[in-house]
Amino acid sequence: MVPPLRDVLRHSPTIAVLGIHDDPARAGCYVPAYLHRHGYRILGVNPGLVGRELFGSPVRATLAELDEPYQLVDVFRRAEHLPGHEAALAACPAAVIWFQQGIVEDAVAARLRAAGKLVIQDRCTLAEHRRLGLGAPEADSPLPPRI
Repeated sequence: MVPPLRDVLRHSPTIAVLGIHDDPARAGCYVPAYLHRHGYRILGVNPGLVGRELFGSPVRATLAELDEPYQLVDVFRRAEHLPGHEAALAACPAAVIWFQQGIVEDAVAARLRAAGKLVIQDRCTLAEHRRLGLGAPEADSPLPPRI
């Protein structure tokens, strides 16, 4: 059994954002900004923004360069780019890989699931957080295990 989205969001206080952006008109910026305002720690990953600081953390070029624990990777990359990120996503410490709304890549998702990841596709973390009426995440409470 897969934990419900409510549990995923409540138990993921630190989120790595693959494809973070600094343009407030882009989802890769306004979605992490919303989550940050609601108490999530945001770790940005975008090689084009290395040297910048977004939401209180320096932007890194790759997931492997992140130097603190995170529970979820929020992916803002087009589906055709996901195979190029697959190895890094499979190797990262996050239990949850979340492909944002409009991003579906079933083959990559299946391989990530086989590697032990919980994969969510074609859903918006901002929209789900609002829909579920959630507040800040629970910092010291692990994600319930899958059965």
